[in-house]
Amino acid sequence: MIDSFLNYLRFEKRFSPHTVLSYKNDLTQFEIYLKKTYEELASSATYGMVRSWIVELVEKELDPLSVNRKIASLRSYYKFLLRQESISKDPMMKIKVLKTKKKLPQFVKEPDMNSVLDREFENTHEGWRARIILELLYGTGIRLSELINLKENQVNLYEQTIRVLGKRNKERVIPFSDSLVSIIKGYREVRNKEIEIGDHGCFLVSDTGGKCYPMLVQRVAKKYLGTTSVEKTSPHVLRHTYATHLLNKGAEINAVKDLLGHSSLAATQVYTHNSMEKLKKVFDQAHPKA
Repeated sequence: MIDSFLNYLRFEKRFSPHTVLSYKNDLTQFEIYLKKTYEELASSATYGMVRSWIVELVEKELDPLSVNRKIASLRSYYKFLLRQESISKDPMMKIKVLKTKKKLPQFVKEPDMNSVLDREFENTHEGWRARIILELLYGTGIRLSELINLKENQVNLYEQTIRVLGKRNKERVIPFSDSLVSIIKGYREVRNKEIEIGDHGCFLVSDTGGKCYPMLVQRVAKKYLGTTSVEKTSPHVLRHTYATHLLNKGAEINAVKDLLGHSSLAATQVYTHNSMEKLKKVFDQAHPKA
C-alpha cells in the first residue's frame, strides 16, 4: 500500500521526486518501527501505535519540525487508505502536531547582497556559473529545483523573463532586471566556448557538460554567502532575500506571492515580519516626533 500511495503522489499529485522521497523515508521508518515493536504493517496501525512512535521520536530529541513532517506524511497516507477503502478508521484522528518555535526566514541585508554580487568573479565557466547562480536566485527568487531544471528555451532575453515549472507542475513567468541580460549573455558565451554540453537542454551545466546538480549550487551559496552576516548559507536564503527586499521596497504582497509561486497568501505573509525597513520608513514619514 505504501508503494501505491507513492505512485499516487508521483503520477496523480505530481509531487517532486524530493517530496516523494521524504514521504517514502517517513513511512518506511514508521513501518520498521511497527514491525519491530508490534509485528504489524503501517496499514494495520492504530492510534496507540502511532502515538507510541511519536513519543519515541520525541524521547530521541528529534526536532519538533521533523516530527511534525512525519505526522503530516502519516496523515496523508491514511487519508489515501480511507479513500481506497483499505481501512475503515483513521488512526490519525486524535494525533496533534507538536508545538514549535516560530522562526523568521533569514535573509541577506541589502548592502551585504550588493557586496556579494559586485565582487570580481573569475572569467571562466566556473566563475561565470557562480555569478549567474547567485544572480538568478536573488534576481528571480526561484527555488533550487527550479534553477537546476531551468531549460535554455525558458530564458527569454527579449522579454526579460524566465519561465519555470514549480511545485505540482505550476508554471509561472518571472521578470528579471536589465543588468541580468548582459550576465546571461556572458555566461552563455563562456559556457558554449569552454564546455561540451549534453542534450539535456538545461541552462546551467556542470564542468563536464551534464545537468547542474543541487550540491554544486549549495557549494556556491555557502562560499559567497559565507562572507555576509547571515547564519544560514543555503540557496533558499536568497529566495527569502528576494521576497524580503521586494516587500521592503513597497511591492504589493499578492504580486510577491505570484512571483514566488506560493499557493496561499499565508506562506508569503511570513516575509512581512522581516520588512522593518518599510515600517521605519512609514514611521519617519507619518509620525510627528520622527
